[in-house]
Amino acid sequence: MFGYYRVAAAVNTTTVANPAKNAKEILALIKEAHKKEVSVVVFPELTFTGYTASDLFLNQTLLKAQNEALEEILKNITEINTVAVIGMALLEADRLYNCAVIIQQGKILGIVPKSYLPSKKEFYEKRQFVSGRDVVRTTTELLGEEVPFGVDLLFSDGADMTFGVEICEDLWAVTPPSNHMASNGANLLLNLSASNEIIGKHAYREELVRTQSARCMAAYVYSSAGVGESTTDTVYGGHAIISEYGSTLAQNERFCMQSHLITADVDLERLRWLRLNEGSYGDARRKKTRTLKLATLPTLSSLQREIDPFPFVPSEYADKKARCDEIVHIQAHGLIKRMTHAHIQKAVIGISGGLDSTLALLSVHRAFEMMGWHVADIIAVTMPGFGTTSRTKSNAMMLCKALGVTLKEVDITDLSLKEFDAIGHDPAEHTVTYENVQARARTSILMNLANKEGGLVIGTGDLSEIALGWSTYNGDHMSMYALNSGIPKTLIQYVIEYFKSNMKIARIIDDILATPISPELLPHSDDEITQETEEIVGPYELHDFFLYHFIKYGAKPEKIRFLATLAFKDKYDEATIAKWLRLFLRRFFTQQFKRSCMPDGPKVGTISLSPRADWKMPSDADFEAWLDPL
Repeated sequence: MFGYYRVAAAVNTTTVANPAKNAKEILALIKEAHKKEVSVVVFPELTFTGYTASDLFLNQTLLKAQNEALEEILKNITEINTVAVIGMALLEADRLYNCAVIIQQGKILGIVPKSYLPSKKEFYEKRQFVSGRDVVRTTTELLGEEVPFGVDLLFSDGADMTFGVEICEDLWAVTPPSNHMASNGANLLLNLSASNEIIGKHAYREELVRTQSARCMAAYVYSSAGVGESTTDTVYGGHAIISEYGSTLAQNERFCMQSHLITADVDLERLRWLRLNEGSYGDARRKKTRTLKLATLPTLSSLQREIDPFPFVPSEYADKKARCDEIVHIQAHGLIKRMTHAHIQKAVIGISGGLDSTLALLSVHRAFEMMGWHVADIIAVTMPGFGTTSRTKSNAMMLCKALGVTLKEVDITDLSLKEFDAIGHDPAEHTVTYENVQARARTSILMNLANKEGGLVIGTGDLSEIALGWSTYNGDHMSMYALNSGIPKTLIQYVIEYFKSNMKIARIIDDILATPISPELLPHSDDEITQETEEIVGPYELHDFFLYHFIKYGAKPEKIRFLATLAFKDKYDEATIAKWLRLFLRRFFTQQFKRSCMPDGPKVGTISLSPRADWKMPSDADFEAWLDPL
């Protein structure tokens, strides 16, 4: 399943100091997890006895009963390949340790002791337990067997999963053990906890788990003690959380009166490759660890996870105004720095009535307003040609007038005809030469006008077009500052909608958003657009999806296709997706030469194709290895 694993956080109802009764709840949850194709299920801290057993941990009877309960569970899971991580007290060298025991198919794989023991206010673990940080032995005896023991244990399936275990307070420490586990390759972190409920603590706890998953570039599964723990002095709500790289995938409803588990499918392959592609993970110091091999894990028959079809677009829960303000401010401040450094206060921009030039103009206008510059020094140039329709031209002109910028019209028809004549091209032949002559004519006009006016030519091409090479080399490919170069097409649509709050331009923007995407280089038919970009190169929503997964973590083409079929299951069939994915890969490789000399422009999101910073690639790299699997 392309590196996806189903993980679970289980919260069992607890009877304090009754391991046999608790074992029945634990076993039922393990069986439920196995039935749901879960690879690893995590239980709360000191699962067999209850966390609140207090000084009963110092009693031989409780420890004996707990060991018997573990033995009973092991007898009943010999055919279950789901890994269970359960909390128990372990007597070793006349010291008592608060531990996680890792079991699979009736065997104990290893035991990890807790490192940080809280002993303040309502917590007093040092009264019964000692820290496992200074453990000398590498094994210990449990149920008559020698078992790997220590805080240095990791567990791996030999494929994409490597997990490490920490216990409750370990996560709250200044240097959580999970930091070292992650730096040694653990991409799945598990936490058995007994975190009580006080006002507001649940929100902080969720944030802690989520941010730790981000810091460690890992998935994090957290399970805390719940109903049945003693309420003598404090109450436990049974909080369960599953996060992945800074996002919470699943979270339960606390204070549930029945045993239950939550599941989520985590992409561990993606996390491994993100560590290569982002951040300073490789610089993290490694400690000596022991990695133990897991038996074969359950195989997922299907993926139970929503795949976002628009990875560049903020989620529906995001504050749209705040996100769009941030995007426009990044663009505006990038432009302000460039113009002030060059001592220029005029901007020259080609305006077509399309999405890209609309956003560029709106962002330039915002920059001028922020600086108190005269918006009349924004020189917007509409350059109608053979394919320009009255709809796009009218929208461009109305937008410029509403914003108060200087509008110029330069018809490129005669200029293009003279160029055709100069190079001996028949205007009736609507080839790539026919199109590119017009694109270069427009760029030449903008560049020369900028020289005349002492202005800066603003590029309008977006990240999606840069990825596909959908531009004319030294035509719309070139500018003096590529303002949209860090924004893909799907995000441009999202940001433009935000400007509809300005009632003066709301109707114009509605029509621009409804206009088919087109370079308008081929002759129109009865004033209707005949050249629609997405009919030629495919839907931009698909290409943005491909681009994100291809660049973000180097996903294999087969995985990109698989994810796209899930994300767009109601819109495109697999054959259509494969067709456009092949085109994307072919164009991405063959058009690198345009990216190698693209102009400066601001990075906006996590993905950029700037050859100076984010993406370095030979212009003559072969793409056969990427197309073969498709």
